[in-house]
Amino acid sequence: MEEDGIEEVSSISARLLRRRSGGGDSSTRWVDGSEVDSESPPWSLLNEDENRSEGYGSARRRLVKKAKRVDSFDVESMVISGSHGHHNKDATIWQTLGLAFQTLGVVYGDMGTSPLYVFTDVFSKIQIETEVDVLGALSLVVYTIALVPLAKYVFIVLKANDNGEGGTFALYSLICRYAKINLLPNRQQADERISSYRLKLPTPELERALKIKEKLEHNSFYKTLLLLLVLMGTSMIIGDGILTPAISVMSAVSGLEGKIQGFGTGALVTVSVIILVGLFGIQRFGTSKVGLTFAPCLALWFFSLGAIGLYNLIKHDIYVVKAINPFYIYLFFKKNSFKAWSSLGGCVLCITGAEAMFADLGHFSVPSIQIAFSCVVFPCLLLAYMGQAAYLIKHPDSASRIFYDSIPERLFWPVFVIATLAAVIASQAMISASFSCIKQSMALGCFPRLKIIHTSRKFMGQIYIPVINWFLMIMCVLVVATFQSTTDIANAYGIAEVGVMMVSTALVTLVMLLIWQTNIYLAFSFLIAFGSIELLYMSAVLSKITEGGWLPLAFASFFLCVMYIWNYGSVLKYQSEVQGKISMDFMNDLGSTLGTVRVPGIGLLYNELVHGIPSVLGRFLLDLPAIHSTLVFVCIKYVPVPVVSQEERFLFRRVCPKDYHMFQCVARYGYKDVRKEDHQAFEQLLVESLEKFMRKEAQDIALETEINDAEFESVSVGQRSYSGELSEPLIQPDGESELPSSVMGPIDDDPSLEYELSALREATESGFTYLLGHGDVRAKKDSFFLKKLVINYFYSFLRNNCRGGAATMKVPHMNIIQVGMTYMV
Repeated sequence: MEEDGIEEVSSISARLLRRRSGGGDSSTRWVDGSEVDSESPPWSLLNEDENRSEGYGSARRRLVKKAKRVDSFDVESMVISGSHGHHNKDATIWQTLGLAFQTLGVVYGDMGTSPLYVFTDVFSKIQIETEVDVLGALSLVVYTIALVPLAKYVFIVLKANDNGEGGTFALYSLICRYAKINLLPNRQQADERISSYRLKLPTPELERALKIKEKLEHNSFYKTLLLLLVLMGTSMIIGDGILTPAISVMSAVSGLEGKIQGFGTGALVTVSVIILVGLFGIQRFGTSKVGLTFAPCLALWFFSLGAIGLYNLIKHDIYVVKAINPFYIYLFFKKNSFKAWSSLGGCVLCITGAEAMFADLGHFSVPSIQIAFSCVVFPCLLLAYMGQAAYLIKHPDSASRIFYDSIPERLFWPVFVIATLAAVIASQAMISASFSCIKQSMALGCFPRLKIIHTSRKFMGQIYIPVINWFLMIMCVLVVATFQSTTDIANAYGIAEVGVMMVSTALVTLVMLLIWQTNIYLAFSFLIAFGSIELLYMSAVLSKITEGGWLPLAFASFFLCVMYIWNYGSVLKYQSEVQGKISMDFMNDLGSTLGTVRVPGIGLLYNELVHGIPSVLGRFLLDLPAIHSTLVFVCIKYVPVPVVSQEERFLFRRVCPKDYHMFQCVARYGYKDVRKEDHQAFEQLLVESLEKFMRKEAQDIALETEINDAEFESVSVGQRSYSGELSEPLIQPDGESELPSSVMGPIDDDPSLEYELSALREATESGFTYLLGHGDVRAKKDSFFLKKLVINYFYSFLRNNCRGGAATMKVPHMNIIQVGMTYMV
């Protein structure tokens, strides 16, 4: 098969060379990756003795000065208003307090609604017989909140942010920057010069950190394991987007069961479903003022929790504060043994939403989240749980409805309305978090391309994904209609929450060792302390697999398979493109006409290669009667940073000699960046970037000529290299030149530069055409069965049903030329 593939490539190359010299070959059929194995040699130079004929462009004046190979790209040429400003490190105390107030409506909704169902679930496993049962459960809740959200997240995990961004993928991207563990091999040296790429290390490089980095970079098993760990954590967060609305809304509405006669399980399910459908239905309108809109409601909710808790504490039994003594935990386990261990699955629900403190960090700041939790959330939750515990000591039979029974009669309806609104807000926060996780996954090549709608012009993080929204709604309605009980849903809820926390603990430990270079004993103390707590809780919630715990595992497994299959197929496709790229010798042999007619205009050929000429160009050269006078290979690339500033967005490189008028452009975006620019603005940016690139290139040539003119004249075009690694940017962000003024004069009079600039303006006036390759990925015939099944069926199904390239690249449909390609992987 490999010999056949080489013969086919040879015939293609020969046809292009014959076409260049005037020979036609219209009867033969193009052969691409469907018949050429990806392991076959790339485009190579054939018929080396064939004489070059003069085609289009031969009458044009030859460029006297040949460009020095500039071993770098150009940075973006202009700044667009509204570029992403990130976290203000010099925020005033009032600004920080304002952000802290807004976090109540976005970050803490889920954790704030946990008093609705925690003790109900805990005491569904244990019968209250003595005050030890209540005080032991209260002590467990108090120390769980104090250890996990307060000690772990507020004081440690929040510091492991990625330039102000938090969450599972933020940790992964942070690790990717310090070690080459990304399975997609498109990392470039120039990426490391992005201002937000590198963080300052607190200590010098240590031998231990280097050894960890080396092991991660040279062991594919560790790379895959780390990716699977991240994908599993992300999958569980998406699963939370299903379970959080279900349990929060049902718990809030359940207050009507004892208040309205005849309001039973059927009515509870019906009302909950109506609220959920309405909640998901309004997602398309967005929440442009989510913080300021929801924060007052959640602030009132936390005030209600604290006030009612304090009221019950004083009225019923203020001595429950002695549960602060951890000895009651020992007595609790001694008395209830296995049942106490099983009740941990309900106890862990008191910290649901703790991961949101880290995941939503990008919208706020570390001090604001720390202040809000330490000064408002933590004390209000403690008062709420202590008040419920005091009520339970006097009324042990009220465990199933503890929250609403403990509310004073006259405050029931106001609190019910606030509780329902708080449940909706908590659900909203998790739905938005699911959208954000999927967007980050897409940016890092781990999720199929889906339509993303940006619902706010002010806040770049507020997005809406229709397909995911309706999927979450259907699953959420099915969960409510199937389980019909908050206790059963709580069994499922705990696994997803603890799973995400365990992933964060593992990744933060790796950050400590690799990036922070923390003392190894401190790092492992963090891992052992919090890892053992989370493993204990995980063992308890896993015991409820048959009681509903299988649900989050099913959701997580489904999304994990989708994400890993997409990443696996994308990596193989990229590797196939790298192996099949066109060689520079072959391009030199074709000549500046590329074996066809060059007509005025700019062709933007979109591809995924960050270096080299994509094989799809050969398909365009054969299928089209002419090709544009200026060609730009555009690669939309996401780098492992939250945002890339507009000044550092574009990189340019010249491909082939000057008279080919071919360039390579890499447009870099962070995983939180929003691509909202229209194609006209993009085209304008592109042209101005090219002009600055050409001028800077001419400056370099003039400087070299002035230094050693004789040596410059002796170098021929054929001796120059047009490939290399990225180096420093060609222009400074402020646009100032680094060359002496004596060199600037001759640049403006350079005839070759003026000719190339005029050719670029002529091509710009003729218009832009977007050249896209529609790739079909197939496994090789000699691949093993599982690989064929994954690539030919599952991955192909995802590619065929996800968003197309034209929509993803945001290019106008009227100016598209698309050809089909098949990649054998």
